[in-house]
Amino acid sequence: MKIVYLHQYFNTPEMSGGTRSYEMARRMVAAGHEVHMVTSIREATQQLNSWVQTEEAGIRVHWYPVPYSNNMNYAQRMRAFISFAIAARQKAIKLGGDIVFATSTPLTIALPAVAAARKSRIPMVFEVRDLWPEMPIAMGALNNPLLRFGARRLEQWAYKNSAAVVALSPGMKAGVVATDYPREKVAVIPNGSDNGEFIFNAEAAQQFRVARPWLGDKPLLVYAGTFGKVNGVGYMVELAKALLARGSDIRILLVGRGAERDRVRSDAKIAKVYQENLFIEDSLPKKDVPALLSAATMSSNLVLDLPEARANSANKFFDGLASGKPILLNHGGWMHELITKHECGLPMWQRSITDAAAALDARMHDQVWLDRAGRAARKLAESFFDRDVLADQLIRVLLAVAEGKPHSAEQIAPGVYD
Repeated sequence: MKIVYLHQYFNTPEMSGGTRSYEMARRMVAAGHEVHMVTSIREATQQLNSWVQTEEAGIRVHWYPVPYSNNMNYAQRMRAFISFAIAARQKAIKLGGDIVFATSTPLTIALPAVAAARKSRIPMVFEVRDLWPEMPIAMGALNNPLLRFGARRLEQWAYKNSAAVVALSPGMKAGVVATDYPREKVAVIPNGSDNGEFIFNAEAAQQFRVARPWLGDKPLLVYAGTFGKVNGVGYMVELAKALLARGSDIRILLVGRGAERDRVRSDAKIAKVYQENLFIEDSLPKKDVPALLSAATMSSNLVLDLPEARANSANKFFDGLASGKPILLNHGGWMHELITKHECGLPMWQRSITDAAAALDARMHDQVWLDRAGRAARKLAESFFDRDVLADQLIRVLLAVAEGKPHSAEQIAPGVYD
C-alpha cells in the first residue's frame, strides 16, 4: 500500500515528545508499504517558507513550517491548526495513494485528510488521540457556544467521513461510539511500550545519577512530559512539600517543557521545595528517556482529575511500564484500573496529598515491593502493549479498510487487557 499519513506533530527519536507515528510508520515501511508522512516544522524560522522532504527510517517525511508551542494561547493554536490544514490539503492530494491515515490532535487534521481521500477516491482512517472537543471544553478553552457547536460538528464530520476509526484507549472508543459511529469499525490501539529500547541499563543509570550531586543513591520519582494545564504537574509540588514535612529523602525530578513550567517552578520556590527535594530539567530527546527511567526508582503519569482526562493514553505511562519501574498515578480511568489490577504501581486517585506522600515514602524504601511491582509493570508492557504487536494491529486495520472490510476493525484490536 501507499499510505499517506497525516500527523501535524510528528517526532523522530532525536526530538523531544512522543514518537508513536514514527514507530508505527517505520514498521509499516518494514512490512513493505510506502509511507508518506505529512507534518510540520514547529520551530520558528525565517529560512523556511515551503515544504522540505527528508527520509527517516524509510519514511518519506514532508515538513511544512508552521510555528507552534505549548505556550501559545488558544487563538494562536487555532491559527496554526488551520494554516497547516490548508497546506497539508494540497500536499496530501498531490501525493495520492491507496489510503489516508490521519491522526489527531488537532481535530482539524481531518480537513486535509477528508479532502485528499475524496479527491483520490480512497478510504480514510482517523486516529483519535484525545477526547476532542470534550477536553478543551472541560478545560474552559472553548467557552463560546458557537465554537463549541462548530467543534462538535467537525468531530461528527470527521467520523462520518472515516471508513474506520482508531482510538488510543477504551474510553476514547466509548467517546467515538457515543456519536453513533459503528462500534465494530473502531479499533483500540493505545500508545505502546518500546520494550527493546527501555531495558534497564545499570551503566546509564549510574552515569545519570553521578552527573547530579543532589541525587546520589536517593530514591527518585520522575515525571517526564508536558507541563500543560491538563497535566496538573503542580501536584508534584504539593507532594514534594508533604514529603519534606515527613523528612523523607525522596527526590522528585520533573523533565519537560510547557506553558505551566514557569508557574510550577515559581510555586516550588514559594513552597521551599525547589532545588531541595524537587528539581526541574529541560525535555529530553526520546532516545535519551531510557537512561532517565533506568535511573528512576518510580515513574509517574499525571492529569487533572477531570472525567474527560481519564481516557488519556500518555506515552510516559507506557515508557514507565517498559522500563520495569512502578508507576505513580493520580487520576482515575483505565490506567488506574490497570495499575490496581496488575499491582504495578501506586494508584493515588482520590487520596489526599498527605496519604500519597506516606504511601510513596513507604513504597520507595521497600525494595521487595519495588522489585515485584517493577516486574509486574514490565510483564504488562510485554503482554499487552508491545509496540511491534500494536503496529501489526494498525497495519491489519489499514489493510482491512483498503480491502473494503472496515467492520473488522474492532475484531482486530478490541482493546481488552485481561
